[in-house]
Amino acid sequence: MKPATDRMLTRIKDVYLFIRENGTVTTQDLVEEFNITPRTIQRDLNVLAFNNLVESPSRGKWTTTNKKVKLSS
Repeated sequence: MKPATDRMLTRIKDVYLFIRENGTVTTQDLVEEFNITPRTIQRDLNVLAFNNLVESPSRGKWTTTNKKVKLSS
């Protein structure tokens, strides 16, 4: 994979783990935690939501789903 793709996948995994560890978080929490733009966070969340890993119970708030995930290091 290209280095940029590798970085993106690592960031998406980190976003997922952050949400899982913190329960429900806001988009702004993620922007501040990862120091990236709201648009980038939204793209990452779209990838996670498409794969049924996160959901938004209310606008701007995110939580993980009950989907089983096997994490590799």
